[in-house]
Amino acid sequence: MNKNSFLFLLLIMISVISCNSKEDKNGYQEVVYRAVHQKDTAILVLNINEKRFFGRYEILYHQIGKDSGDVRGDIKGDTLRGDFHYISNGGSWKRIPLAFLKKDNKLISGNGVIGTYMSLPCFIQGTLNYNEPRFVFEEIKK
Repeated sequence: MNKNSFLFLLLIMISVISCNSKEDKNGYQEVVYRAVHQKDTAILVLNINEKRFFGRYEILYHQIGKDSGDVRGDIKGDTLRGDFHYISNGGSWKRIPLAFLKKDNKLISGNGVIGTYMSLPCFIQGTLNYNEPRFVFEEIKK
């Protein structure tokens, strides 16, 4: 096999592998949630399958501004855990962990102490809880 044939075969293999590695986005169901806490409102638009989720999250602070960005993560049982990558009040980009507990067709936001692991934000083990949540999301029917 000459060098050009080998490079051509390698290029074909890389193309086939990269095309097949994309996750099927058709298997996701879009769900829209809304939560109100005092005068703040949060909107969560999720695309969900059995194992993963991704979507948009926006927190509107009454007369102050908003945090707006993307969410993504994994689903294990009744828990959705991932991260929120957002622009805070029109400022700089930030990334924080997030967790939701699915209970009675609602999503309860978790809170805990945030630390970093391998330069990624996460909840420090043993601190995540769903007591006194800031937001309890209810599904908005279309």
